[in-house]
Amino acid sequence: MSETAVSGTAPRVTSRVTDAPTRGRLGRGALRPILMLGGIAVVIAVVAGYWITGGRIVSIDDAYVRAAKEVISTDVSGLVASVPVHEGQRVKTGDVLLRLDRRPFEIALAGATASRDGMVSTLNAMKLDYKRMLREVEVKQAQLASDQANFDRYAGLIKSGGVTRADYDNARFMLMADKQAVEALKVTASVQLARLGGDPDVDVTTMNDYLQAQARVDEAKRQLDHTVIYAPFSGIVTQVETVQPGMYLAAATAAFGLVSTDNVWIEANPKETELTHVKPGDPVDVTVDTYPGRTWKGEVESIAPNSGSEFSVLPAQNTSGNWVKVVQRIPVRIKVEHKEGDPELRAGMSVIADIDTGHRRSWRDLF
Repeated sequence: MSETAVSGTAPRVTSRVTDAPTRGRLGRGALRPILMLGGIAVVIAVVAGYWITGGRIVSIDDAYVRAAKEVISTDVSGLVASVPVHEGQRVKTGDVLLRLDRRPFEIALAGATASRDGMVSTLNAMKLDYKRMLREVEVKQAQLASDQANFDRYAGLIKSGGVTRADYDNARFMLMADKQAVEALKVTASVQLARLGGDPDVDVTTMNDYLQAQARVDEAKRQLDHTVIYAPFSGIVTQVETVQPGMYLAAATAAFGLVSTDNVWIEANPKETELTHVKPGDPVDVTVDTYPGRTWKGEVESIAPNSGSEFSVLPAQNTSGNWVKVVQRIPVRIKVEHKEGDPELRAGMSVIADIDTGHRRSWRDLF
């Protein structure tokens, strides 16, 4: 009985010992897929959250600082008299940048002025000459009246033999000649009156000849004024050494450059696919490669109506058989706020522009 009881209990103890590892394996096996699926779910949730909250900021690294700039030149030719600025100098609107020798232009102005004054004298003389012509007509008409009276008298005496035929013919021919002379003088006076514009008392300063002479004077004055070049806007001059006193500067020849310090903006060139939600007025954070750690505030001022390739010298031939689609870039102009103490932004610097479009994605964007 005792042996049977002992042998009966031994198998039950062995069964308990073998069941414990089995349950541990089953627990770990069930936990592994739960952890795997949970990890995937967490990743999906994080990616979905990032996708939904993302898409608001458009970051553009193809962006550069731009500034208004002008190549200084003049429309008159002459010798350079002085260059009162130096390389890198800051100038204000109206400051003198360059002077040409004024003497040739002063001589030209004096000649044009003398020509105009001489024209005034000539036109006044024409008015007096017209009056003289009228007096000559009156004198000739008086002579014509005398000849007419003599001819009438001779015509009455020729029948009675009081005058000879020769005297009669002389009186007739003289009368005819004086009539033609009066007509010729009248025509000459009419021509002179036409030169005066039909008004014998015309103001000579309103006549075409005077206006042409005055125009030459004005042109000479303009050229004289343009011998001095002034700064059209505030900025910094550059490449000044290319112009030296004494050299001949031809008209429309580039002298040196002027880069604005006030009219500065950012030109960004995002891909066309990045402009979906960008609009004028969107706030922008601008970072400049030259000044790491600094951020400038700005806003989108305008979006170009064309891509950069539209005005290229050799535009793309999209109708050709070997056409390949290329994502285009659309220029975007960004206005930058420049505060006191900010470093100088120089034209051509590379920047990164982060545009806050304010757009938030939704699940509907997936479908």
